[in-house]
Amino acid sequence: MTLAVRVPEELSARVPAEQRGPGLERDDVRLLVSRGTEVSHHGFRELPGLLRAGDLLVVNTSATLAAAVDGRAGHARVVVHFSTRGDDGRWAVELREPDGRGTTRARADKGDGLEVRLPGGGRLVLEEPLSPGSGRLWWARVHGAGVPVLLREHGRPIRYSYTERDQPLSVYQTVFALPSGDGTGSAEMPSAARPFTARLVAELVSRGVQFAPVRLDTGVASAESHEPPYPERFRVPEASARLINAARAGDGRVLAVGTTAVRAVESAAGGDGGVRARAGWTDLVVTPGRGVRVVDGLLTGLHEPEASHLLMLEAVAGRAAIDRGYEAAVRGRYLWHEFGDVHLLLP
Repeated sequence: MTLAVRVPEELSARVPAEQRGPGLERDDVRLLVSRGTEVSHHGFRELPGLLRAGDLLVVNTSATLAAAVDGRAGHARVVVHFSTRGDDGRWAVELREPDGRGTTRARADKGDGLEVRLPGGGRLVLEEPLSPGSGRLWWARVHGAGVPVLLREHGRPIRYSYTERDQPLSVYQTVFALPSGDGTGSAEMPSAARPFTARLVAELVSRGVQFAPVRLDTGVASAESHEPPYPERFRVPEASARLINAARAGDGRVLAVGTTAVRAVESAAGGDGGVRARAGWTDLVVTPGRGVRVVDGLLTGLHEPEASHLLMLEAVAGRAAIDRGYEAAVRGRYLWHEFGDVHLLLP
């Protein structure tokens, strides 16, 4: 799915909402609401009034990692983006090169056996592509300090060229983020949840909206190409499965906060739409052909017109709703990307 709209460069959110002016907070972003092809415009703080008692928000608790680390391949400076830890201890990584503006660009010369020297005396060796024919993500083995220690001591959040400057890791954590005991997490922030504040969560709970925590560790996206998602680690706990099934059996709507939450919960759904506790790897790609079995609606950021995530949005809301919503977002000068405005797709 590719949208016909063109997103002007100036609509990229370059800094977080709370840095755009005095007194602003995370929830000072705009909220576009689509009900079918009907569109309305709101502030994010109006969300509690747009939901109803019995609705259930499925939220991703994966914490964002400081996943970018500087290194050297021969004499060349490189930046390693650590994506996903495999069951065998290897990590899927993307090698990029500095672009001179504080961000990175794709590298052409990478391959089997390439060695990267890391800070602190460690080294990384590329072993094989993550998937056949892919030259972007590689399984790599790290020798020396463990990767969690490496990221904690030498890492920084992955940053893309549309942002203005480096930000501390705290800027990339959502209010729902829980650190893991093994040092794993998300290479990129589950950003649909970024505008939530503790105050807003308390108001939603007081109005009878419930929350079901799940976890999906997101890997690195590509800044240059929009590939379908590859396998990611996820977990849907028993308590959350019960909450989701109870909402579906009653009058509540199951609303996912972010495409990562959709992927996790749909990966735990049976053919009858019932959700069961599950943990492991998911390779599910939600498309209009596959459809959704559990999710009634979705709160998500604004995606590039050629992003593969748009197929999931179409599966939830239909093509006409997505076309109409994105036309309204461009016309209304909404802001794109992880620090931008958000889009609520309701049934």
